[in-house]
Amino acid sequence: MVLPREATLQSLPPIYPHDLLPLIRKQLEESGRKILALDDDPTGTQTVYNVPVLTEWSVESLAAELRAPAPVAYVLTNSRSLPRESAAVLMHEIAANLKAAQAQVPRPVAVISRSDSTLRGHFAAEIDALRAGLGVQPDGIVVAPFFLEGGRYTIDDVHYVAEGDRLIPAAETEFARDAYFGYTQSNLREWIAEKYGGEAPGGILSFSLSDLRSQGPDSVAARLRTISGGQFIVVNAADYRDLEVFVAGLMQAEKAGQRFLARTAASYVRVSAGLPPRGLLTQAEVVTANNKGAGLVVAGSYIQKSTAQIRAACTLPGVQAVEIHVNRLLDDEQRPAEIQRTVDEIAGHLSAGCDTVTYTSRDLVAGATREKSLEIGQVVSAALVEMVRRLPVRPGWLIAKGGITSSDVATKALGIRRAMVLGQILPGVPVWWAGDESRWPGMPYVVFPGNVGDETAIARVMTTLRGHEPA
Repeated sequence: MVLPREATLQSLPPIYPHDLLPLIRKQLEESGRKILALDDDPTGTQTVYNVPVLTEWSVESLAAELRAPAPVAYVLTNSRSLPRESAAVLMHEIAANLKAAQAQVPRPVAVISRSDSTLRGHFAAEIDALRAGLGVQPDGIVVAPFFLEGGRYTIDDVHYVAEGDRLIPAAETEFARDAYFGYTQSNLREWIAEKYGGEAPGGILSFSLSDLRSQGPDSVAARLRTISGGQFIVVNAADYRDLEVFVAGLMQAEKAGQRFLARTAASYVRVSAGLPPRGLLTQAEVVTANNKGAGLVVAGSYIQKSTAQIRAACTLPGVQAVEIHVNRLLDDEQRPAEIQRTVDEIAGHLSAGCDTVTYTSRDLVAGATREKSLEIGQVVSAALVEMVRRLPVRPGWLIAKGGITSSDVATKALGIRRAMVLGQILPGVPVWWAGDESRWPGMPYVVFPGNVGDETAIARVMTTLRGHEPA
């Protein structure tokens, strides 16, 4: 049932009265534990700051991160762009490499499988592969898709997506109709069972908002110490404090010997690291003297929200628009010419000092099967990568719109192997600082999720990067 947003949130019990982030930081420091967030696309860095992101996961790289004092690191897997079987193989490989890295650097690790707050992704396959690859059966598997910055709330076990002043059950949104990751259930208990073919192995435990807000972390810890066998744990949350209560209790249970895996959205990672919120990035924090040239937006996300944002961005003064025709990209004979045309137009605009928005044509081209739809997405993403790779002009900054697009451009076009997350330029929109090994070192790279922001969001980010308001 669709709910009124403000009235619903105001009707909930009062939040737990104590700030628990200092306690979580203390717990994390005392445990010596490293949080490793395996991110199925790069948008999962949308709540953290001053945190490294790896785009490869060799034993050597993972061991180096375990030696680093920072309490949290991300590994960008981009597994959402892969077929289910390939994603499972990848998760098993990363888990096995992590196990080997821990043999070199015996530091405890908390693994978080970070995925989409609108429930898209290879949930069951990845969790099962991680369990097998790590070689240890967790006592519990946390499921926490709450993401405040994007308006995702879990109330009475039902996951909602905010649209204006309404809370829409997730299964009633366009995200649930995804050609590859579609689903029919908004209640997370039923959603977990659906993803496992009808029944959740190990059973499901739920922490309600009443539990979290009235009883606190000691009660959470007491309940978590009683579970075993990989039981799923649904975390209701409508405020960051709800996650704080749960995470503080989970850390108590871990200290007592319990082991957990987690499948969550981005908010859970920030709380697990004990990171307090920080303000949005300013132009002075992002753009240096070497990065004041014309900027580039590369948009592959096709959802309606992205289309509205692209349209608004193209109305900014001085902005040039370049459309990429998807039907031509899907034709083997027309693809090379379409890519070269796009490169030439973008290079011309950037050389003339014009910020440029390049985007795929807005009509969704879907395949006859889920697998065919995924293949189409891979062809389009590969074309966007080739376009950026061929650009002879360095942009002052680059915004990549859409999870698969931003991942592929970062790793395959820019050659980023390790980046630092500076922070967020809008709520839920992270900025990376490209590493020295990348094609354009020190360039601000904005990872813009497809499902975040109102229709003016891209335009506002461009305005900040430009350093002036549009006329």
